Amino acid sequence: MKCVPLARPWIRAAAAGLLSALAACSSKPPTPDWQLNAHGAAERGVQAYLEGNQRVERAEFARARSEVSRTGDAAQLARLELLRCAAQVASLVTGPCTAFQALAVDATPDEQAYARYLSGQAGPADVARLPKAQRAAAAAAPQQVAAAIAAQQEPLARMVAAGAAFVRGAASPQVVQLAVETASHQGWRRPLLAWLGVQIGLAERAGQVDEVARLRRRAAIAAQEPRVD
Repeated sequence: MKCVPLARPWIRAAAAGLLSALAACSSKPPTPDWQLNAHGAAERGVQAYLEGNQRVERAEFARARSEVSRTGDAAQLARLELLRCAAQVASLVTGPCTAFQALAVDATPDEQAYARYLSGQAGPADVARLPKAQRAAAAAAPQQVAAAIAAQQEPLARMVAAGAAFVRGAASPQVVQLAVETASHQGWRRPLLAWLGVQIGLAERAGQVDEVARLRRRAAIAAQEPRVD
C-alpha cells in the first residue's frame, strides 16, 4: 500500500501530533476508514473555519466527531477538539475551550499542557511538553517572541503561536503585523479580520488617523462576501 500524505503541511505542523492517531500512515495493516474519514473532515473543517465558512466548518467537524465517536475513544475525541481550539485561538477566539475541557481527563499530559498554553495558563513545566512549533515562541523573552513566531515555516503554526502570545499578553505590534500578513497571504478571512481589529486599536491609541482609515478600508474589503448573480 502506497503511503499517501493525508494533510496539508500547515495542518500537520499546527496539529503537531493532535491528528497523528487519526491518520496513521502505514503499509499494514490498512488504515481504518474512520481514521481517513475523520482526518479529512477535520482538515476541511479547519480550513473552512479560517476562511470564515461557518456552515462548512460545523458540518465537517460534526462529521469528524461522528467518525471518532465510533471508536468510543475519549482521548481521540479530545485530540480533535483541541485542534479546533487551536484554530480558534489563531483567530483570537479566546474563550474557554469547553468541548476539550469536557474530555480533558482522558487527554494525554502533552495535550493537557497544550490546552493550558492556548488559554495562556501554561507553566514552565508545560513548555517542554509543547509541540516543537510552539515551544520556541512560548519560551522566548518578550522582545524575542516576534522573531520566534516568524521562524515558524507553517502558516497555521505561526498563527496559533501569535494567538497564544496575544492571550498571555505578549503580542507586540510586530506580532500583530506578522499575524495580519500571514492570514492575508493565506486568504484566511476570519483571523485576518480579528487581527486587523487589534491593529486598528493600536493605531487609534497612537493617534494615527490616516493609518486607522487605511486599516478600516482593508478590513471592509476582507469582510465582503462574494456576490452570486
